[in-house]
Amino acid sequence: MDGLVMAGQLILGLSIIVTLHELGHFLAARAFGIRVEKFFLFFDAWGIKLFSFKKGDTEYGIGWLPLGGYVKIAGMIDESMDKDAMKLPPKNDEFRSKPAWQRLIVMIGGVVVNFILGVIILAFITLHYEKEYLPVDAIDNGIYAYELGKEVGFETGDKIIEVNGFKLDRFNDITSQSNLMGAKITVLRDGEEVDVIIPDDFYKNYTKKTKPLFIRADNYEFVIDSVIPNMAGFEAGLMKDDKVIYINNSFVSSFGEFRSKVIENKGSEIKLTLLRENDTLDLAVNIDSSGMIGVLALRPPYQYKKYSIADGLKYGVKDGVSILSANIKGFGKIFSGKEKATDSLQGPIGIATIYGSVWNWHRFWFLTAMISLILGFMNILPIPALDGGHVVFLLVEVVTGRPVSEKIMEKAQMVGMFILLALMVFVIGNDIWKHIIN
Repeated sequence: MDGLVMAGQLILGLSIIVTLHELGHFLAARAFGIRVEKFFLFFDAWGIKLFSFKKGDTEYGIGWLPLGGYVKIAGMIDESMDKDAMKLPPKNDEFRSKPAWQRLIVMIGGVVVNFILGVIILAFITLHYEKEYLPVDAIDNGIYAYELGKEVGFETGDKIIEVNGFKLDRFNDITSQSNLMGAKITVLRDGEEVDVIIPDDFYKNYTKKTKPLFIRADNYEFVIDSVIPNMAGFEAGLMKDDKVIYINNSFVSSFGEFRSKVIENKGSEIKLTLLRENDTLDLAVNIDSSGMIGVLALRPPYQYKKYSIADGLKYGVKDGVSILSANIKGFGKIFSGKEKATDSLQGPIGIATIYGSVWNWHRFWFLTAMISLILGFMNILPIPALDGGHVVFLLVEVVTGRPVSEKIMEKAQMVGMFILLALMVFVIGNDIWKHIIN
């Protein structure tokens, strides 16, 4: 059942992304009067299809191989390698008969839709799920630095000023994937500006440790907001509005310090000294093996801001750029040898496991937005058989005034298809090894 949920999310997410990507090509082609012969979700390899119908000149359908989708544009050298059709004189409604600038717009249409889709989904997530954010300048007590934060140079009480020379609005942006892959964070410490350098390999080590606590806006006194029934805190008698002041006779100055001490003592019993109205109480609490006692802190006394629709779009773009930046950095590290491709690349099985065995719409939409942006970026890479390869040939034509010969384009297309198939075999094989065999 878990596998079906993961596969269902992956197929739905990719179906949305691929259909809209191909729709971008389709609409651009139709806008310039170019005939589109096929519009398919999934591949109809060997002519096998689950469903199809024809309207006008176009056959619409669903193939059986869920590895993407395609539009077949008349008069275009593509993965079908229809050489016989290319030998005939070009017709007015064919791709090759149109000016280079029109063909260029058709080729980037899918990628543009990928980027727009990613931004719109991220804006929707911001407005629907997050609704508000914690401004950096609202954290007047500074951050709480957990052990991992101290390792890179943060100290509790540091106030964030800039990240890579830019001021940030939202506190959560400080720990974005892009920043955790290498950044300079300027903080105010004891009245002086100090630079904290996050190393390039930090994110890789961070994820290997299952994303432990790093830096958070936890530098405020700990007052219990709610107690989860049947967990250790509930069994020990903790109550709403209790203020924790000592753990094992050690003073607790903030919620962050409380979390740190609880994690240090996971799997054992601790003595909590707390203030309840005007009384001081000592309670024994058993911490479970994951470092949980089942209490939630009263919301910190910070001034949160609600997102407007304009904010949603603004942060949709910013989050999209951050995701792309992180992935471009990741590809750079693979090509430079700083990271292994076997560790970093994910195929369909790996992506399905990230979606998770429980259907969570917030996570589903975020991952779908991320995949849309990444596929848009990968599609525009200058590799023959990808949109970016066609764009390169068209740019050469625009600059030189002469089209690249069809023979060169055919050979480049074959090389590109070989590269893509080899990459697909590697990624799927790596997936099987990591997630099934190993």
